Amino acid sequence: MKLPRGVSGDRVIRTLERLGYVVVRQKGSHVRLRCDGPPVHAITVPLHDSMKSGTLHGILSEVAIMKSISIESIAELL
Repeated sequence: MKLPRGVSGDRVIRTLERLGYVVVRQKGSHVRLRCDGPPVHAITVPLHDSMKSGTLHGILSEVAIMKSISIESIAELL
């Protein structure tokens, strides 16, 4: 499955919030999110208008591993 192109950081943050992540802090153009559910996990998302596909894949794959779900299922939420 190909990841969608031109996904904004805001859209990724909204998707992660639906998965249980909460915005903890922001410094400049980067937002830090945390999920308290076992295991505790934190991830940083850049607030770019159009996120590069490698950056998006890295974020989604890390979340998929921690949540024990597939990258495709997260990509469908975007």
